[in-house]
Amino acid sequence: MRRKSRSISPRRHINRSRTPRRHRSRSVSPRRDKVHRSNSTSISPACKTTSLNIDSVEQKSANEKLKLEEEKQRRQQEAELKLIEEETIRRVEEIICKKVADSLDSEDIKIEIQRQLEEGRKKLHEEVAAELEREKQLAQFESQRKEEQAQREKEDLEKMLDENRRRLEEAQKMEALEQQRKEEERYWELEEMQRQKEEAMRRKKQQEEEEKVKQMKLLGKNKSRPKLSFALNSK
Repeated sequence: MRRKSRSISPRRHINRSRTPRRHRSRSVSPRRDKVHRSNSTSISPACKTTSLNIDSVEQKSANEKLKLEEEKQRRQQEAELKLIEEETIRRVEEIICKKVADSLDSEDIKIEIQRQLEEGRKKLHEEVAAELEREKQLAQFESQRKEEQAQREKEDLEKMLDENRRRLEEAQKMEALEQQRKEEERYWELEEMQRQKEEAMRRKKQQEEEEKVKQMKLLGKNKSRPKLSFALNSK
């Protein structure tokens, strides 16, 4: 609405205001021409030069006045156009507001507004319900994911504990086997030492017996000698 008021009204006022300006500018020059012609027929060359200078000065002054007048009229027209435009906009806005108010006061519009409000509420409720359902599904999915993760972590922990238990049992078993081997080695060492000791004792006993037998043999030989018997008789 604003564009139409700007495009139509200024052109009309500008066209009306320009036609008198052209008539004024055309009406000034013929008078000057008549004066100039009358003076040229009756005045000397020196007077003609003076009159020409005066005419040029007057022409410049008239042109400046004309320009000032045109500028004044142009500004006045612009101000009038601005006022007209503002008034037009104001009236258009009043008309629009009045039509909107009248439309809102009608029963059909009230029914339509009520229907749109109901549809808006229904749509909002549906969107809220859908959002709640989506959040519920996300929460269930997250809960299930956490449970599965906890189960996997529990299984991994149990596997790790079983592996550690197995390694510990193997280590204990290896240690027990090593201890048993050492004990067996110690046992066989002690057994060997005992055997060697018994063997030494047996050899010693055998040597003692052999020595005893030798002594007995020597004693038997000595008994067969006379000197030995004499000695015994003297006792």
